[in-house]
Amino acid sequence: MDVYHEGARALQDRLGVRDTADHVGRMVGEGVRPVAAAFLELQPLLVLGAADPAAGRVWASPLTGAPGFVRATDPHHMSVTGAVRPDDPLARASATLGTPVGTIALDPRTRRRMRLNGRLRPTARGFAVTAEKVFSNCPKYIQRRHSYEMVDGRTPGRPRVGTELTDRQREFITAADTFFLATVGPGGVEVSHRGGNPGFVRSASPRELAWRDYPGNNMFLTLGNIEADPRAGLLFLDWTTGTTLQLTGEARTVFGPDGERGVRFTAGEAVETETALPLRWSAPEYSPANPPRSD
Repeated sequence: MDVYHEGARALQDRLGVRDTADHVGRMVGEGVRPVAAAFLELQPLLVLGAADPAAGRVWASPLTGAPGFVRATDPHHMSVTGAVRPDDPLARASATLGTPVGTIALDPRTRRRMRLNGRLRPTARGFAVTAEKVFSNCPKYIQRRHSYEMVDGRTPGRPRVGTELTDRQREFITAADTFFLATVGPGGVEVSHRGGNPGFVRSASPRELAWRDYPGNNMFLTLGNIEADPRAGLLFLDWTTGTTLQLTGEARTVFGPDGERGVRFTAGEAVETETALPLRWSAPEYSPANPPRSD
C-alpha cells in the first residue's frame, strides 16, 4: 500500500523527515485490528469527511449515537448506524455509492484517536465504509474530557448558512481548543484533529482563519493533501451545548522566516447548527503538549 503521495513527500523532503515518515508509515494498515474494533464500539462520536459530489466542496460532519453505533463488521468494513441529517452538507455524499471518505474517532476520555479512510456504501440503516487506510495517532494536543452524557430531548436547530463568519462565530472559533480538518488528495480523504489552548486558531477577518501547525508524526497526510488540492472543510463544536460550526473553503501552508509552519484558511461557506449534537462533555483538561499561545 502506498501511504504517501507527492504532496506529502514534498513536505517531508523539505523538512528532512522522510526517513521518520517511512518509519511511522509502517503503522498504517488496510484492516481493522481487534483492539481498534473494540475502541470503535466504545465511541459516541465519529467525524466524517468528504467532498460533496455535486458542488465539490469539502466538509467535515459529526455523527453521534450510543456506543456501538460505529463498529467494525469485519477487518475490512466499518458500519455506521444512523444517517447523516438531510440538512447536513454531506447528506448527498453519504447517500452516494463509492464516495471517498475519511473518518476519525477521537476519545477525549483516553486521549486516543483512530482514523479509517475508504469508500462509502449506503445501507438501510446508515452507511458502511470499505477500509483502505487504518491507523491510530498519538495523544498529542488532545484535551482530556473525563466523561460525557447523552442529553435527552436535545434536537438540532435549523442550520444557519452564510458566506462570512459573524462576530459571534469568530468568537466561538477563537475560544475553541479543538477542531477537525477534512482534506482531499491523490491518496483519498483525510480527517485529522487539531488541538491547542484556546486562541490557537485566529480569525483575521470574517473569512480568514489561521493556526500554527504544531509538530506531529511527520507524516504530513493533511498538509500533503493541501499541497495537492487546497479544498478543505473544518468542524468546530461546542462540547457542552452541542452546537456545531462547519466551514468549507481553501487552505494553504505557509512557512515563517524561522521555519515555523502555519495554515491559512479562506472560508467559502459556513453552516452553524445550534444543539446539533446530544452530547455534553465535562470540562477540558488541556493537553500538556499544547504550546503556549503566541500572539
